Amino acid sequence: MLQSLSIKNFALIEHLDIEFSDKLSIITGETGAGKSILLGALGLVLGKRADLTSLKDKEQKCVIEAHFKINGYNLKEFFAENDLDYEDITIIRREILPSGKSRAFINDSPVNLQELQELGDFLIDIHSQQQTRELSDEQYQMQILDAIADNTALITKYKGELSVVKSVQSGLKKAKEQKESLSKEQDYNTFLLEELIAANLKEGEQAELEAELEKLSNVEFIKESLAKVVSIANEEQMGVLQNLKEIKASLQKISGISAQYNEFYERISSLLIEFDDINNEVGQDAEKLADDPQQLELVNQKLQLIYMLQKKHQVATVEELIAIREELDGKVVMADELDSTIEKLEAQLEKAKAEADATALTIFENRQKAIPVLTDKVTAILTQLGMPNARFQFDITHKENYTPNGKDEINLLFSANKGTDFGLLKKVASGGEMSRIMLAVKAVLANYSQLPTIIFDEIDTGVSGEIANKMGDIMKVMSSEMQVFAITHLPQIAGKGVQHYKVFKTTQADTTVSELKLLTEDERVREIAEMLSGKDITDSALNHARALLN
Repeated sequence: MLQSLSIKNFALIEHLDIEFSDKLSIITGETGAGKSILLGALGLVLGKRADLTSLKDKEQKCVIEAHFKINGYNLKEFFAENDLDYEDITIIRREILPSGKSRAFINDSPVNLQELQELGDFLIDIHSQQQTRELSDEQYQMQILDAIADNTALITKYKGELSVVKSVQSGLKKAKEQKESLSKEQDYNTFLLEELIAANLKEGEQAELEAELEKLSNVEFIKESLAKVVSIANEEQMGVLQNLKEIKASLQKISGISAQYNEFYERISSLLIEFDDINNEVGQDAEKLADDPQQLELVNQKLQLIYMLQKKHQVATVEELIAIREELDGKVVMADELDSTIEKLEAQLEKAKAEADATALTIFENRQKAIPVLTDKVTAILTQLGMPNARFQFDITHKENYTPNGKDEINLLFSANKGTDFGLLKKVASGGEMSRIMLAVKAVLANYSQLPTIIFDEIDTGVSGEIANKMGDIMKVMSSEMQVFAITHLPQIAGKGVQHYKVFKTTQADTTVSELKLLTEDERVREIAEMLSGKDITDSALNHARALLN
């Protein structure tokens, strides 16, 4: 319940601190006195957006703070999920700075507006004329039925199952799109893959083939050059090998004289060994060299194949061709595997739909059972409110399509008088009838929902006299189960409250200020008498006011 409200620098309010009863509280005041400002301030506490127009003094910040007693409302899980400190008396604060920046706090922990709105949904139901129009909305009608049917847990279960259905549907759609795309390219991809597989490409192969081609293309020239090397190295008189041996022998003779000459000797010895090895290898290579036109042709063909494939795939290396081959292989394999994937996803989808369908059907059946309960209770209350012939007819149909709260479509039909046909509620009910119907619905829901506080903002529009008195009685009965506020212009309803607050304007210097005052018993009598007879209060009005209060 809302224990207290503090407002500073908001609209026409400079500073207001007020505490509330846990029963029925009445708020009255002339049109324009500031009742809507109170609702606006509460709206900010419940997460509505704010702007600089909310500030009375544009140089000072606006602060709105509400204290809620929340023990017994099973909100500890909400606080834990949002990493907030739970307190039986929870404090919600909104601040609007002169810069336009807005801040929100729950028990002094900063929160965003979404978290504030989610908590606010558990705390207060502000019933305005706008919400009366919501009674014509199909989703709101469904929410009413679900409260009576106790479908909350089932709808949570259904939403989880529907999430699985949508997830599998998304995966299936993606797999089918992939298959369609791959199918269009499948034949061409298979051709390209087979072409690359047939090429039997290996990493580093291109450089080796190009070197071999160069060698095979110049066999005669290479043989001639190698023969000349062998001849120069091995000539008996002036050959390089013979000369190196003589140099080695000469240096050997003086190697013992100094370290320098010994180093010359060791270096020439190493050189001689290396040169001798080169000479032998050149000789062996020269002997093996021979014209091989067939191998030359094979090497040339392989290189031309590589060059052709590189041009086709617009790459420069064999390694890139191998990567393309692996990618194509993956696509071809994927296309083959997609059929299996699609088959599995279709089976998963069928199972997920079956689970969601079963839950949705139970929700539908519960709604059907709730319809006579709701209509009987609402019509009984409407009889008290001067509508003895009011009749309701819920047309609920179980559909194939999934919606966020089930698979049902609903139409609420209404007839106010005997002998008149049923019509859509939003088309046939007057404003006064809609107000009474909404009060009746709220009165029924008070026994089913866990909402701790409800605020009726002029729900008495379009009624008067004994009907207004009955509306007040119904609100009073509701207040035995929950905290109820009624913003009203009717004395019959005003007399039912445990507490009575008056909103009024005063002028201070050049400034107009809205104030809220808790009335004493005598002040209540005068306020209700004024509501009955106007500014000129008569003795009759005062007596009538006392009668209403008693």
